[in-house]
Amino acid sequence: MNTVRRFPVTMYARILVPVDGSAPAESGLREAMAWARQVRAELVLLRIVDDHPVSMDRAPARYVEEAREAAKRDAEVLVARCVGLAHDGGVRARGIVRDGLGERVSDLILAEAKAQDCQLIVMGTHGRRGLDRIALGSEAESVARRATVPVLLVRDARAATG
Repeated sequence: MNTVRRFPVTMYARILVPVDGSAPAESGLREAMAWARQVRAELVLLRIVDDHPVSMDRAPARYVEEAREAAKRDAEVLVARCVGLAHDGGVRARGIVRDGLGERVSDLILAEAKAQDCQLIVMGTHGRRGLDRIALGSEAESVARRATVPVLLVRDARAATG
C-alpha cells in the first residue's frame, strides 16, 4: 500500500525574521516573504537595538541616552518599512523592536523566537569566511547552532557574486 504523507498548509504559522537594514537582512526578508506567501504564515520582524557599535563606556551619560533613543527611533522606522514591504507583498507581518542592553544578539533572537512561538527563523548572512568570520563573529551561525526550531540562512546575492 502506497501512502502519501501530507503536511499541513500552515506548517510554519509564524516566521521570525531579524532585520537590521543591511543587504543580507533584506535578502532574508525577501526569502521569508516567499515562504510566508506559500504557507500562509505571519512574519514576525525583529530589530534589536544593539549598543555594541557605540562606545558607550567613554561617552557622557547624556550622549549615551541620546544615542540610544536615536537608535530606537531608527529601529522603529526600519521595522515599519519592513512591515509595509511585507504587507505590499501580500504577507501578514508585525514588527518588534527590542533593546539589546549589551546582550548577545543571537541570544535575544532565540529568546524572541520562543516568546513569539515562531516555528522557523529566516536570517540573512554575509557569508563571510576565514579570518573575517572569526574576527567579526557570526550571530547567524550562533542562532543556527542553538535554535530549537529550523533556521534558514540566506546568503546575500551580492555577497555571493562579490
